[in-house]
Amino acid sequence: MADMMEHAQEVENNENAVLNMSGAFEIEKLTDLGIGAADVKKLKEAGFYSVEAVAYASRRELSDVKGVSDAKVSKIKDAAAQLVPSGFATAHTILAARGSLIRITTGSSALDGILGGGLESGSITEIYGEFRCGKTQLCHTLAVTSQIPVTHGGGEGKCMYIDTEGTFRPDRLVDIAERFQMDPEAVLNNIAFARAHNTEHQQELLAQAGALLSESRFSLIICDSATALFRTEYIGRGELASRQNNLGKFLKGLQRLADEYGVAVLVTNQVVQSGLDGAMSFGPSVKPIGGNIMAHATTTRLQLKKGRGSDRIANLVASPSMPENQATFGISQHGVGDASD
Repeated sequence: MADMMEHAQEVENNENAVLNMSGAFEIEKLTDLGIGAADVKKLKEAGFYSVEAVAYASRRELSDVKGVSDAKVSKIKDAAAQLVPSGFATAHTILAARGSLIRITTGSSALDGILGGGLESGSITEIYGEFRCGKTQLCHTLAVTSQIPVTHGGGEGKCMYIDTEGTFRPDRLVDIAERFQMDPEAVLNNIAFARAHNTEHQQELLAQAGALLSESRFSLIICDSATALFRTEYIGRGELASRQNNLGKFLKGLQRLADEYGVAVLVTNQVVQSGLDGAMSFGPSVKPIGGNIMAHATTTRLQLKKGRGSDRIANLVASPSMPENQATFGISQHGVGDASD
């Protein structure tokens, strides 16, 4: 009976923690729970900027921090568990917590419709398609709408933009900002941009991202594209396993940031022609790069196709909360909007 009461109390504590989550706890909070300032400094130097980062890390990861013993790891994990829920909670509690999720408008009412209101915070959304289907235009539009107040369909935060293909254009952001009657200079200053030159650099940028997220309010992380550098650096079947392992590590890092800080994550993906291995294909003519690693790491998947003129077609391929659906949207000087028809 005592064990059952203790378990019930633990579930209640987890539920309260879930409902009270309004952002990441600063890593310095651990000092209030008996963790020495020197150990907290070591954690920050190793890339752990929030209590959530510590709570979600494995003991093995924490043991790799220089100067942190196994005994200290246990103490640190116990302290983090007091602030971050790690046990069971009722489905009703999770439903209530999901009510606080933010959805960022894409700029198109039709596209927002099939996504359930827009890009969902706390998860990874993937958009893939051929060249000139609107992937980068959607990224630029969301970099602006992520700064709009929540009451107007935005994320009310800054945007982090990782470019691996050299397609980032600040002048496009100015046009889009003017469409939403926003100050272009303020919009540009609220976007933290980095150009990744290789896969190692791309991974390193996630560590820098954690530091930025701990210092300021961000609502969106964009990576355009997540797979381009992996595709060119790892060539042939002999390097396929290594490519997939490293891609999986990068995507896991993105999801961890989404979990810790509640930001929405948008990644773009390239495609390859189906049936290039000689096998007969009866499915789609193109398929996204990354295989099952990419498919399992992303929460929502959108395929974009070229339509008539400036219109584009979006197919919702996978979502845990919305049915498969299709929407047509348009691209203009002012970014993504409703279709021309």
